[in-house]
Amino acid sequence: MGLYDEIADLPLEIEACEFETHERDTSSDFTRVTTEIVLQGAGETGRGEDVTYEADDQYALADATFDLSGKYTLDEFSATLSDLDLFPAGPSRDDFRQYRRWGFESSALDLALRQAGTDLPTVLGRTALPVEFVVSTRLGDPPSAERVRRWLDIDPHLSFKLDATPEWSSELVSELAATGNVRIVDLKSQYEDAAVGQSAEPDLYCRVRDGLPDVVIEDPAYTNETAPILDSARNRISWDVPITSVESVESLPFEPKWLNIKPSRFGSVESLFDTLEYCDRHEIRLYGGGQFELSVGREQIQLLASLFYPNSPNDVAPRGYNDPEPTDGLPTSPLDAPTVEGFRRP
Repeated sequence: MGLYDEIADLPLEIEACEFETHERDTSSDFTRVTTEIVLQGAGETGRGEDVTYEADDQYALADATFDLSGKYTLDEFSATLSDLDLFPAGPSRDDFRQYRRWGFESSALDLALRQAGTDLPTVLGRTALPVEFVVSTRLGDPPSAERVRRWLDIDPHLSFKLDATPEWSSELVSELAATGNVRIVDLKSQYEDAAVGQSAEPDLYCRVRDGLPDVVIEDPAYTNETAPILDSARNRISWDVPITSVESVESLPFEPKWLNIKPSRFGSVESLFDTLEYCDRHEIRLYGGGQFELSVGREQIQLLASLFYPNSPNDVAPRGYNDPEPTDGLPTSPLDAPTVEGFRRP
């Protein structure tokens, strides 16, 4: 049986649907707004998180009403969601439809597991293991290694996933390389019109490729101009934004060795699980990615990392690592193996 087959027929009873809005300032200079999706039934509560980035889309959801009451299998509920418009207004971007659907599907999975008196590791026959994580951050404008140094002063064993910009100089790249703590550099060239997106910068690509020879290089733009630069580093090129299904993996310009798995990009549990199995068969190394989750969604991506890719450079650090200023006293990597009820911690 496949991964999804293990959970598809779980009974699910829904009596009520509620929403809880969360807000928090972040290290990336914006206020994050997310919505916790709360499904209730048969004396149990399931929780998931919509990580749609546009605040107005989130505020509109807080006032929405969906009649989801009824008895389903988990797979039947997923099919029901595919026929619903989950945006009373918007969305601001088409991919937000996947983000919101994941919020509902993850909440339903949590509720179905709890109603069955079990949890995801047990149903899948997997053991939750301690999770390695990296700190994901930008380096300011103008960019400098100061933020990295401040984190390393707190914990010299931290590793990092850094967002590169064209302003990264050769001197900065050398300074970062000297730390030995950079695991991933994100080139942000697959975001198209999103605010964080960047065009292809061949000079930057060369500086990162040559100056940080051991790091994973995420989301370059693979063009006629950049292909000669990237081809020599294919074994450490990874993709994030394009990865939404098995078909999206198969449509990459070459067979990948690394992928960033962000569950919210897949929309459905079935699509996520099918992709995890595909990557396992094709020996593609995976690491988890975060979306500045503010509530249960962070726990859920940490749990998935603990089940499928615990020893990777996972961008699933505890929420405090996304705060505007580095803070002492946070949990260190690896995170302890989670205790699980349903699809989250008790």
